[in-house]
Amino acid sequence: MATGMRILAIDPGEKRIGLAISDPSGTIANPLVIIHHISRSVDAAVIAKTAQDQGAELIVVGQALDEENQPTFQSRKANRLATAIRQQTRIPVVLWDETNSTKIAGVARREMGVTRAKRREQRDDLAATVILQTYLDAHHKE
Repeated sequence: MATGMRILAIDPGEKRIGLAISDPSGTIANPLVIIHHISRSVDAAVIAKTAQDQGAELIVVGQALDEENQPTFQSRKANRLATAIRQQTRIPVVLWDETNSTKIAGVARREMGVTRAKRREQRDDLAATVILQTYLDAHHKE
């Protein structure tokens, strides 16, 4: 994958969906926004519009896999969300293993001295940022 592409990443959750966007060079991930889950089709439309508004050329949806890299209940939901997003936009949508992204985001916030209430509030968009940064790092070498 060539660098220089803006990428939008999604951390799908039960109640909230975290979004992160890369910088224009496609190197650094930044938290963008948290959207509150309404329904899969509404969420997909909001995500597709956000991707378009941000000039994203790729959408990365985080999916957690189990220890054997097999889909879980949550990853099947992420896959259905990815399918719904594909129906709303021409921007390519890919799935990316997000295992431990929420945990990593929480540890980072704790180390930065952020209060527990604030950490919970910011967990979703930070998890999306972790998902995006791991994707960028893995593909930057290609």
